[in-house]
Amino acid sequence: MSTMQKNNPSVLCVKGFVIAALVACAAFVQAAEPEAKKEIATAPAPGTAPTAPPLAAAPVAVLQGAVARVNGVTIDASELRRAKKVMLRGQTVPPEQQALVDKQALDQLLSAELLYQAAAKLEVNDLDKQIDAKLAQGRARFTKEEDFAKAIKDLELNEKDLREYTRRDLLISKFVESEFVPKVKVTEDDSRTFYNQNPDKFSRSESVKASHILIGVDTKASAEEKKKAREKIDKLRKELEGGADFAKLAKENSTCPSSQQGGDLGFFGKGQMVPAFEKSAFALKAGEISDVVETQFGYHIIKLTEKKPAESVPFKDVQAKIDEYLKGQKINAAVMEYLSEARKKAKIEILLK
Repeated sequence: MSTMQKNNPSVLCVKGFVIAALVACAAFVQAAEPEAKKEIATAPAPGTAPTAPPLAAAPVAVLQGAVARVNGVTIDASELRRAKKVMLRGQTVPPEQQALVDKQALDQLLSAELLYQAAAKLEVNDLDKQIDAKLAQGRARFTKEEDFAKAIKDLELNEKDLREYTRRDLLISKFVESEFVPKVKVTEDDSRTFYNQNPDKFSRSESVKASHILIGVDTKASAEEKKKAREKIDKLRKELEGGADFAKLAKENSTCPSSQQGGDLGFFGKGQMVPAFEKSAFALKAGEISDVVETQFGYHIIKLTEKKPAESVPFKDVQAKIDEYLKGQKINAAVMEYLSEARKKAKIEILLK
């Protein structure tokens, strides 16, 4: 169910705004996570093209001072900047769209402040211990102390500020858990209806399980180096024709990390491997071994282990995930309805120009 986002009521993000007032900590966590590099399927041999690096956010004028007040509580321009960083996630925004981004970010902050003002009335046992635990969890994402210090500095925060945002975040989460979560129910009929109305979300495409032997060749290799690699893979192919054990040859000769598992790549679907490798793998029958396949990574011999046809996922296998998803949607709707009423009663001053 790739299009369904898993919802955890205790760390709930409501569509349209950040339910956690912790917009700063959200960016703080993002900064701690190393940039993911898209690997070549399950091994660095037959894979996909690398993704492009994220775009830098467009430079904008630095706002100063109050941008809004909610029941007399000021929202500062620095909070708006942090909220925008979370929203943009490094993407470029054209100058003509800056005002819209400002408005969306400010809406998030207004909603978060309204939730916090309601949540601040709660009494939470061991709140300080929970704050310590959450801060430690976030800090542990950084490999170096200087990286942690830089991340919070980039967000115009110090450790005291970070602790306060964490406290607010926890209180809002507790408020949602106590006020909305218990009132939400999802029946089996609800889940089955969703399942029946969204068949595309519950289908598995055709997939295969294969192993391979790779004799890697650098893209800058000389003709002589390529010739030697080809001769080696041809020799291994003849050994396999003579009854040699595929997994043993892979362990002893393959330059792919999968060699440690006898060349096993596990299951993969279409679009996960480079075209030449995919075409050869999907053309095989279970137990068959391919001719030599050339890709940009070198020369491969592929053995197909198993094929799984395209199929629909049975309802019983996904019911729990559907229940969770629908519960999250209902919680979101309840919180949005609450905020709609809260805004009518609150005194909100928009100072952003």
